[in-house]
Amino acid sequence: MDFGRLITAMVTPFDDQQEIDWGQTAKLINYLIEEQRSDSLVVCGTTGESPTLSDEEKLALFRFAVKQSNGRAKIIAGTGSNDTRHSVHLTKLAEEAGVDGILAVTPYYNKPSQEGLYQHFKAMAEATKLPVLLYNIPGRSVINLSVETTLRLAQIPNIVGTKDCANLEQLTVIAAAAPSQFKVYSGDDSMTLATLAIGGYGIVSVSSHIIGSTMKSMIEAYLQGDVKRAAELHQQSFPMFKGLFECPNPVAVKYALGLRGLSVGGVRLPLVAPSESEALFIRNLLNH
Repeated sequence: MDFGRLITAMVTPFDDQQEIDWGQTAKLINYLIEEQRSDSLVVCGTTGESPTLSDEEKLALFRFAVKQSNGRAKIIAGTGSNDTRHSVHLTKLAEEAGVDGILAVTPYYNKPSQEGLYQHFKAMAEATKLPVLLYNIPGRSVINLSVETTLRLAQIPNIVGTKDCANLEQLTVIAAAAPSQFKVYSGDDSMTLATLAIGGYGIVSVSSHIIGSTMKSMIEAYLQGDVKRAAELHQQSFPMFKGLFECPNPVAVKYALGLRGLSVGGVRLPLVAPSESEALFIRNLLNH
């Protein structure tokens, strides 16, 4: 399974009652595929506010995204949590819903050992025939999935890659030592070009909601050997890469989508809407 170079971690649109807005979800999926050129979409990841979605909502989103994308982009289900048994259960439901792959985050808060991490991801992979992407995000989970554990997990046939947000050094070592079919994705938009340069494969992005087409052009330019053009597009995109994280994700990107005419609604508590100063910053970022 090739999930492509540009994967968007999709927000979950809500209505005024903070229930899933299915009409806007359909519009968003079409927009991300057709206008922003996403190869795959992560549904119910952190950017999709997975901690505040029920299992019923997640399953409905998986089914809806599969139907709406209709083969135009791969659908990757965020099914990981800090409870292995629950993660396995949701992974099985996602497979039944027809998704193309699984994104499995490092268990947060309970701080397992490296052996615990290995057994957690192994259990998830063994519960499905689908390809699994690991997701290492030390800034949110407090623990780092080490290079050694990542490479050990890469030997499991259906663990096909990693979204790693640790640092460029870690991505470099994984890219150098992992099996050739194991793909390394950055989870940091600003590191997209650098990740390609050190042998990584692509990006799982938030900024691609707003500048996905530009990011795709940057990736294509680099792959075609036009490093100068790729660098120009990276520099052009850099303020957006950083600015959309001015607020806790996905607060800023949801507000920015609203400015672009996509009414994806607000965020569920404990996240809150941007403050006046934050909203002004985002408007200036988008030249609104």
